Amino acid sequence: MSEQNSAQSAVTVLGLGPMGRALAGAFLGAGLRTTVWNRTPGKDQELVRRGAVSAPSVVEAVAASPLTVVCVVNYDASDAILRSDAVTDALKGRTVVNLTADTPGRARDTADWAAGHGVRYLDGAIMTPTPTIGTPAGVFIHSGPEEVYQEHRPVLEALGGTHTHLGAEIGRAAAYDIALLDIFWTAMAGYAHALAVARAEGITARELAPFAKGIGDILPAIFEQTAEELDAGTYPGDGNPITSAVSSMSHIVHTSEAHGIDAGVMRAAEGLARRAVGLGHGADGFTRIAEILGRR
Repeated sequence: MSEQNSAQSAVTVLGLGPMGRALAGAFLGAGLRTTVWNRTPGKDQELVRRGAVSAPSVVEAVAASPLTVVCVVNYDASDAILRSDAVTDALKGRTVVNLTADTPGRARDTADWAAGHGVRYLDGAIMTPTPTIGTPAGVFIHSGPEEVYQEHRPVLEALGGTHTHLGAEIGRAAAYDIALLDIFWTAMAGYAHALAVARAEGITARELAPFAKGIGDILPAIFEQTAEELDAGTYPGDGNPITSAVSSMSHIVHTSEAHGIDAGVMRAAEGLARRAVGLGHGADGFTRIAEILGRR
C-alpha cells in the first residue's frame, strides 16, 4: 500500500455516544485505521479491543488522520472540541466531516471558521437510527465542496448505506435534516395524541396500530404528488379541500377536549387551515398551507 493510500485509510472519530461508537465500529469493520476520542473516558474500551487507537487528547486524535468525523450532541459541543488554538493548528490542511445535528446557520458559521483557519470542512447528517450504521439501511447526506467530498467518499462509504452529496452550499445537509425531522417529530406527536384519544375511547394501542400503519402506508404517494404540486404552485383540492380538513380537525379537537386531552397541536393545525379558508383558499388542497406559512 502506498503512503497516500495508507493515509486515506485512516480516520478519527470524535464523540463516542451511541452513534459515535457505531460510526467508529463501522470504520473498524471496514479495515480502516481508526483513532477515537471522547470527552468522558471509558467509552472507547470495546472499540480499543477491536483495534481502535485511543487518543489521550483531541490534538493527538485529529493529528492521527487526514479525516476527522465529529458526532456529538450539538454544535456547542463540537465548537468546544474543535475551536481551541491547539486543535485548530493540528487541523490545518486536514478535513473535518461534522455529522453533528444542529441548524443550517450553525453549519455555515462553522464552515466560515474552518475556511478562516485552513481547515477543509464538510457538513452532514445521519438520517437513520444507530443500528443501521455499517449496514445497507444507513442513510447519510452531505454538503460542502464537491472535490473534498469526492476525496473522502471512499472512507465515508465504509459507514455503509447510501451517501448523497446535496451540493456545495454548506447548510443544505442541515436544512434537509431539519425538514425531515420536522416530518418525523410532528408525526410522532400526532401518533402519541392519537393513542391518548384512542385509549380514552377504550381502544388499546395494539388494536389501533395496524390501522395507524395503514395511514402511514398512504403517505409516500401523497408526499410525491403534493411535492410536484407545490413546486408547480398548484394546490388542487378536488378530492379533499381544506374546508373538509377543517371539519375533520374540529371533530378531533372536540373529542379530545371532551376527554380532557390537550388538543393544542391539532388546534394549531386547525387554525392554519381556517386561516387558509379565510384567505379564500378553502377549495384548495391542504399543502396550500405551506405557501401561506412561507409568506413574508
